[in-house]
Amino acid sequence: MPDRRSPLAPLQNTVFRTIWMASIASNFGALIQDVGAAWMMTSISTSAGMVALVQASNTAPIMLLSLVAGALADGYNRRRVLVTVQLFLLTVSALLAVITYLGLITPWLLLAFTFLIGCGTAMNNPSWQASVGDIVGREDLPAAVSLNSIGFNITRSVGPAIGGIIVAVAGAAMAFAINAVSYLAMIYALFRWKPVYPNATLPRENLVRAIGAGLRYVSMSPNLMKVMFRGFFFGFAAMSILSLLPIVARETLAGGPLVYGGLLGAYGLGAVAGALANGRIRELLSSEDIVRCSFAGFAIAAAVSGASGYFWITAPALFLAGGCWVLSLSLFNTLVQLSTPRWVVGRALSLYQTATFGGMALGSWNWGVLAENYGVDIALFASAAMLLVGIGVGFLLAMPSFGALDLDPLNRFNEPPLELDIKPRSGPIVIQIDYEIHDPDLEEFLLLMTERRRIRIRDGARNWTLMRDLENPDIWTETYHTPTWVEYVRHNHRRTKADAETFDRLIALHRGKERPRVHRMIERQAIRHTDDVFHQVHFPPDH
Repeated sequence: MPDRRSPLAPLQNTVFRTIWMASIASNFGALIQDVGAAWMMTSISTSAGMVALVQASNTAPIMLLSLVAGALADGYNRRRVLVTVQLFLLTVSALLAVITYLGLITPWLLLAFTFLIGCGTAMNNPSWQASVGDIVGREDLPAAVSLNSIGFNITRSVGPAIGGIIVAVAGAAMAFAINAVSYLAMIYALFRWKPVYPNATLPRENLVRAIGAGLRYVSMSPNLMKVMFRGFFFGFAAMSILSLLPIVARETLAGGPLVYGGLLGAYGLGAVAGALANGRIRELLSSEDIVRCSFAGFAIAAAVSGASGYFWITAPALFLAGGCWVLSLSLFNTLVQLSTPRWVVGRALSLYQTATFGGMALGSWNWGVLAENYGVDIALFASAAMLLVGIGVGFLLAMPSFGALDLDPLNRFNEPPLELDIKPRSGPIVIQIDYEIHDPDLEEFLLLMTERRRIRIRDGARNWTLMRDLENPDIWTETYHTPTWVEYVRHNHRRTKADAETFDRLIALHRGKERPRVHRMIERQAIRHTDDVFHQVHFPPDH
């Protein structure tokens, strides 16, 4: 059932409200910096491709670094990660301001600094997005995501216009300096936040294994894969407007920084309107309908921006685009968070952002090249056509609905007492589970086992197989491996309450007198010696 809670309910949470207000100040500075960087590039380079690369250099790091950032968000103290990243962004922004003030900035140096700022953003986003679920309850999560969009787009509605004034009056160096100062509010808010994280009962995964676990979880989650693909497609096609907007302002509308800031302001106002209407729209339309309407609205906006030579026509089109932008991206974000358990939410969000911002980065480059070779109007028309194709994609890859899956830990697993003295790193571990299934139940059993396989592999199992006893055909054996004992324990702790339905139905089909028998074994191997006699190899317990 759609969420009917007040869209402002998360603001009753003091921690969320404080950080939300600080994020508004930080976003305000970031948007002023964006205006300064984009307009600075138009001042020091005549290449449309270089102008478009400003957006690409800011978004490409999100595609490149989000996997690492997601693993850090799930494996480390999120507050400490956020504080470290904010201090990094403050330092880089201050250096950019100083170098620009001294007149040492060049096109490639500007791209390098925007790339570094993009790196900071990439490292910040998964920890911040995952922290929203730590601060507010699940029932308030959609509203909190929308409020984040509202906060960002409130600043977008006035920040670019003010940024245009600042650039026109005081120059790009002042815009960069204001951005550096804006990080202080977020740093202060984060130092005041004292989150209480649950005590870890298992050792932290190393970075490579954590990234692999995140990739595996998402790849084995069909709903998440749909969201990732549609996010990539939307980011690629819709980025035409933002990446080419400085050229639209300068060439199509024959304007300057104030016109560019006004266009971004119209875009931001539309985004605020879309965020405020988000809850009501979710009550009236399905997730897929919202995404299709967003694609259609953006296609109209791109076509109008390419054809219009008047500010008063282009600005309303950008208002529509802003609303569609926030409706689609906040929907994607919320679907990812509501479809992912807390142990992997940072990595799932990072993969979503990798897909979406990767699409944006590639789109910025693509539409910039197209505009440079064929004109900005042709690039925007091509983008509109691609957005219409995106509507058709929805018939094959429809968005999931806001579900009521309970993704809290199942907490049914108790580590069994072992007679063999093994250590957490001992392995490989082989698990066999015996079921007694009668013929009338075979079809349902095999369907459940297909789902069981997906859940097992998603949560870290390897080499999953299902075998039937040739001498006693009613006996079926499920087998899978984990690298070590601690990974076997971790695998079982990842089970959610939503997964319990499959297991409970399997238990109901089991006809044995007792529960299915579980065999937990450590793998050992034999080797052939030169005398052709096989000897059992006795490994130490910590192998």
